[in-house]
Order: sequence, then structure tokens, then C-alpha cells
Amino acid sequence: MPRVMTEKPKSHGRLKVRPTLTPRALMEDTPDLVNTWTARVITLFPNAFPGVLGQSLTGKALDMGKWRLEPIDLRPFGEGKHKNVDDTPAGGGAGMVLRADIVSKALDKAAEGTPTSRGRWPVVYLSPRGRRFDQTMAKNWARAEGVTLLCGRFEGVDERVLEEYQIEEVSLGDFVLTGGELAAQAMIDATVRLLPGVLGNATSTEDESHSHGLLEHPQYTRPAEWRGRAIPEVLLSGNHGAVEEWRREMSEALTRARRPDLWAKYEENKG
Repeated sequence: MPRVMTEKPKSHGRLKVRPTLTPRALMEDTPDLVNTWTARVITLFPNAFPGVLGQSLTGKALDMGKWRLEPIDLRPFGEGKHKNVDDTPAGGGAGMVLRADIVSKALDKAAEGTPTSRGRWPVVYLSPRGRRFDQTMAKNWARAEGVTLLCGRFEGVDERVLEEYQIEEVSLGDFVLTGGELAAQAMIDATVRLLPGVLGNATSTEDESHSHGLLEHPQYTRPAEWRGRAIPEVLLSGNHGAVEEWRREMSEALTRARRPDLWAKYEENKG
């Protein structure tokens, strides 16, 4: 028997609240966006959040109200005694498919108070057949006002709801997960760390992997020698120009060796 949620939906981040109607309860407090970057996640497992997002810098920023996380439980939008959200695939086949009419109700709820422009508020279905998530996408999401992420389960989502709501499909990589929750957390983490004030040193994102189309150069710290391996002398020289040149050369060499796809794109953009 499917689990029926009885507690209030969790809402993360410090913001003012206002009463609103929800399918879960007749009346309860739900927060306004108040100009804070917000991730709304439609999921059958709302208790999976914040998960790792509640730790370290992202968790601290969440507590400080620098961004907001709103899991939206799909189950209460279901039908019947057991709040069913899926059905067998049309044409036959294994597994179950999330119903368009059920998912649409959750999408309508997630759209409340958000801009209709997909540039200002992307609406995304986490799918292995989608465009691969990358740093450029994270930067675009960080520039938006927020994002809505639909986490699939079972055999996926009825195609019609994806078409009707013009939902972009995005993949974490060329592999299949049991659901979209882990992918959602990874993508949110990559985006949130780019928001103003989340990282202690904003310049720390400037030279990391993918920031300029290259992989990041090697990093070193104390001790100066460890198990017969010494820090490259140039990094201890105090010559900032030489250090920058060495780091660029290392980034280029690593990218060329490990990610020929990125290297080809980098070379094309240089030309």
C-alpha cells in the first residue's frame, strides 16, 4: 500500500509565510518567494530533501535564506483511496508511467507565483534522454529567479504533459537512475553555489573546472613534500605570472588528455 503523508510539507529557508490552499491540507502556511532564488522539486519522495543540500555551504546558505527549497509531494495529487499517480503503459510493456493529469496538477501548483518565461524560471524534467546538464546550464539557472524540477519514477512521465507544459528534459549523464531525486540535488547544488553570497570567496568559481571551457589545473597545499612527491617549484616561486601560465598549461593539457570533446570545443571557440 502506498505511503500516505500526514505531516505538513517541508519548506526550507528563511522567508515570510502566507496562508494558501493546497491539496495536502485545506489551509496551511506556505512561503512567498520574496525575490529569493527558489528550487521547487516535484517528487514522490519529499523527505529526500534537502538531503546533502542541507550540508556544508549550500546548507548554511539555505539556513541564511540566500536560496529556498520547496519540495512538492506528488502523492496528494493522486486519485482514489491510495492516491494513485501512475498507470500501465499504453501499448503494453513493463513498469508504470506517471499520469499526465496527475502530474499537471503538481505542475500547476509549482507554477504559482512564478514568471511564465522559461528564461526567468526553467521547468525541467530529469530524464536520461534529455540534454546533458553542464556548467553553462547551471549559470543560466543561477541567473533565473528559480527553477522547477520534475523527478520521474518508474518508466517515466506521460509524454503529453511534457509537450503541454513545454518542459525541457535534462540529463545528469549517460546512465539511468531509479528516480530523479539524486540528479535534482546534484543540479541544484551546482546552481546554488553560483548564487551571490553562497561561497565565501566568489572568485573561487573563476578558475574551477568548466568555468572557461577547461578542466581545472592540479591543486597543492602543505606539506611541501609528501611521500617523495614535491609541490611544483613554480607554485612556490612567488612569481604570479609564471604561476598563472603554469596553471593554464596544466588545464589545457588535462583537458586535451581527458576530455577531447571539451578540448575540441575550446579550440573552436578560440578560433
